[in-house]
Amino acid sequence: MNEGGATDSGALGVGEPDSQAPEAAPAGPAASGSGSGKASPATSPPETLREAFAALAKNAGLAQVNPGEIPTAASLLRAIGGVRGLIEALTPGMGFLILYTTTRSLVVSVLVPVGLAAVFVIARLVARTSLTQALAGMVGVAISAALALFTGRAEDNFLAGIIINAVSLTVLLVSLLVRYPLVGVLVGLITGEFVQWREVPAKRRILTLATWLWCGLFGVRLLVELPLYLSGQVELLAAVKLILGVPFYAGVLWVTWLVIRTVYLRPEASKVTP
Repeated sequence: MNEGGATDSGALGVGEPDSQAPEAAPAGPAASGSGSGKASPATSPPETLREAFAALAKNAGLAQVNPGEIPTAASLLRAIGGVRGLIEALTPGMGFLILYTTTRSLVVSVLVPVGLAAVFVIARLVARTSLTQALAGMVGVAISAALALFTGRAEDNFLAGIIINAVSLTVLLVSLLVRYPLVGVLVGLITGEFVQWREVPAKRRILTLATWLWCGLFGVRLLVELPLYLSGQVELLAAVKLILGVPFYAGVLWVTWLVIRTVYLRPEASKVTP
């Protein structure tokens, strides 16, 4: 979801999982294994499926802070990939902005960021660290560069990011329409509750609100960036994407943690609807 480079990462999914996963919040009866030890088939998927989805959810930036944990500057930085991830996210976009403003060369402006992204991947290979964020960034930057070179229009370097924002907003709105807000689904997978949070009014309201926050993020990006793209204001579009990328993402992520924390720290908020 961040826009540091020429494209966007997936919804709620920037950063890499920490080496130590946060402790899960208490799960509902179906997830706790109490009683007979058998989860209700109507409310809980097979353990292997649950574990698979939970592993995917824990790769999201949201998973870097437990819903009951107090967000700190360090945890926020960890959620966006740490200092290294921050540099990898911002450098390609900054490189495009500087090069296009000074040279007006489309080829140079889009290929140099691809080279920088490739360097980040090689550096991680040498250091034997996770490639997920750097590799995803390189693929995104390469696709954006290919689109711009194919059409010969510098503004098309940002087309992939705009499409990702539109798709992400659509997915979030659909999740709200079917009453399974995406943030709630992710938090349920991370904490082991799966969908039991839907039976708790306080959690359901807060997780729905949090999903609307992310709708706002993608909506603002589209509202600001699409007119700039259509009018061909390349330099301004590049600058706006840097601002609405990692900084904006980090701010929404911070507010999301604070909002979710209000229900996961209150015992009375865990009461199920009779």
